Amino acid sequence: MGRIRAWHQRHWRDRSRVEKVEVQSRLIWQCTTWFFFLSWEVPFVVQGLRHAPLPLALAVAALATGAAQAFQGIRSHRGALDQYLGRGDAPRGPLLVSCALCLTSLALVAALYAAHGLKLTDLVLIVLYVVMPFGMTYSTLTPPWPFLWRFALLALPTVAVFAAVGVRGGHLLALALVVALSGTYILLMARCGAWTLSVMWESDRARETEARLAVAEERLRFGRDMHDVLGRNLAVIALKAELAVQLAQRGRPEAVAQMVEVQRIAQESQKEVRDVVRGYREADLGVEIEGARGVLRAAGIGCRYAGPDDALTVEAQSALGWVVREATTNVLRHGDARSVAITLAVAEATATLVVENDGVPERPHGAPGSGLAGLRERLAALGGTLEAGPVGDGLFRLTAEVPR
Repeated sequence: MGRIRAWHQRHWRDRSRVEKVEVQSRLIWQCTTWFFFLSWEVPFVVQGLRHAPLPLALAVAALATGAAQAFQGIRSHRGALDQYLGRGDAPRGPLLVSCALCLTSLALVAALYAAHGLKLTDLVLIVLYVVMPFGMTYSTLTPPWPFLWRFALLALPTVAVFAAVGVRGGHLLALALVVALSGTYILLMARCGAWTLSVMWESDRARETEARLAVAEERLRFGRDMHDVLGRNLAVIALKAELAVQLAQRGRPEAVAQMVEVQRIAQESQKEVRDVVRGYREADLGVEIEGARGVLRAAGIGCRYAGPDDALTVEAQSALGWVVREATTNVLRHGDARSVAITLAVAEATATLVVENDGVPERPHGAPGSGLAGLRERLAALGGTLEAGPVGDGLFRLTAEVPR
């Protein structure tokens, strides 16, 4: 049981939502290939099995080739999907092997029919499976319209092979149409699924890029504010300092007045810088909660808030606002959450904020960052506490308590 849990966590719980969807999609494609082999080829070949040496040998060869098609089709489709998702070029060898197995299987099925080991009415479903493993890989590597008309050309050797073994009239036409039109079904099953995965990965990367751009924009805004505060004052300080030097060299008493002015401007600049930094360091709890709800919902994560409207001190609001900001950042950066719950409880002497989210691995990778350590220091300065960690079932809980 412990091994099963470890495997589940290593191969499933620690994956992001997009990775889980990709794993599920790959598994569905693989199971679909084996399902059609076991339900469309195996029963009809076994049903028509005869004890004569030639039909028996052909039936065994057809089943072995069909199984090899399933194995090779899954292998070649794996590389084709990686190429479609931009993870490198797929090797052409597996695709060529899959094509060769497809043609070989068609020839064996035709020979088995000629040896009276198959019914004519069973050929349609068998042929539909035979072209599927190769078609799934080829449809992923080729644009839709070229794939459809190229795959339709596979009907030509199919008609030639089955005409050579005596299939005539409507049955021959039906086989040709099955091969020609099966490309549409294969395209919808394989290519559309790959396109959906591609869109999901692009959306995930866009969300990461948006987060990085938001950080860069905040840095630019801070730099712009600092430039607005210091740019003019530093220019004035430089001019007055240069004037004071020239006056001092001439022995003029006005040099002292100029240096006093420089000192005053420098002190004003220090105060303005502190005001700017304080504006970035202070956080309003209500504003941060609304901002967190908007950011999380934009990222596709549900967010619920429950708490009273009781007023807190400015220091407590600022500290808890920073807790909400850091918790939101961690959810977006580290977790794979689907929902976040923010709860504020106010007692007579304390205020407790709890932020809980799901989608967190029980054993997160990497060392913890410095954000939580900084929060603990900030809360400790007010006499508060901070607790954070997983609480089981993929949940992560952050609890902050400060004096009211």
